[in-house]
Amino acid sequence: MADFAWAIIGPGAIAQRFAEAVHQLPGTYLHAVFGRHQERAASFAVQWASAGVAPLVAFNIDALLADTRIDGIYVATPHANHGEMVQRCLAAGKPVLCEKPLVPNLAQAQKLITLSRQHQVFLMEALWTRFLPIYGVVAEWLQTQAIGKVHGIQSSFCFTSDYDPNSRLYNPALAGGSLLDIGIYNVAMTRWVLEMALGRCPDALAIRADGVLAPSGVDQRVSGSILFPEGVTSQFICALDTSADNALRIFGERGTICLPHNFWEATDAILHINGATPQQAHAPLRINGFEGEVEAAMRCIRAGLIESPQMPHSETLAIIGWLDEFRRQLGVRYPFE
Repeated sequence: MADFAWAIIGPGAIAQRFAEAVHQLPGTYLHAVFGRHQERAASFAVQWASAGVAPLVAFNIDALLADTRIDGIYVATPHANHGEMVQRCLAAGKPVLCEKPLVPNLAQAQKLITLSRQHQVFLMEALWTRFLPIYGVVAEWLQTQAIGKVHGIQSSFCFTSDYDPNSRLYNPALAGGSLLDIGIYNVAMTRWVLEMALGRCPDALAIRADGVLAPSGVDQRVSGSILFPEGVTSQFICALDTSADNALRIFGERGTICLPHNFWEATDAILHINGATPQQAHAPLRINGFEGEVEAAMRCIRAGLIESPQMPHSETLAIIGWLDEFRRQLGVRYPFE
């Protein structure tokens, strides 16, 4: 099969990880790069030369979208710019893998997914955690009811960062805040756990958010809870000013499942059934963790699909809808809304 040619829009820090995965995967390569700053884009491209040939550096977005050799585009600009870039890609018929969150709110997400369906062009939100090998192990434990019925989920994703109102973390014009940057993992994996355990994630009966806002008005720290039928609950904390173990714990009637450290990039999980010796599983990353979502996107694009069965459009809409509600309760609003 011919090599799959990727392009990157937004050659920043997170795009480095994507480029590394593409560089080491067979059957694919980085063909082109576009960024607001030409020198930075050129420097990025040089790092990922293949067989001595560096990726092309597009001088403008129109030139990139006119390149018929591109098979897929990875969008890794700041959150607030995703919508415009994805829209232009889809309108040009270019399949898109867009870094999470796809866009900052539900209204924008609905618009892009409608466009994807109208043009019959692939679109997927890049929630790489759902494609990690260790979650294949956890999925088997949940689907076989190793811990019985799931009754609760707890997770944390916290780190400390200096306050800078102009940074992407704290600037409302860039869709800053802890929810969209890291809390999306807490919410997304809550939904995934229940999907694996029940076959589908049920609708939430109640959603509650408490937290602290930064001086710029974005969410600096959020404690969230989600109530589901039969008393199943999910509780999480995400924060830009806090330290935590950053674990994901799943509580069942006969035991627990724990991903003890940095659950969004985990390689280890522990199954503890009451009265039995804990069972530890280890599933290393083949490259850096991004390879799973890259391969999934390529399979879908080559098959002519417009969405991924593992990360469908409906899931993107459900996740951003819950994040909208958390932000609404906290009083966080972006200037472009």
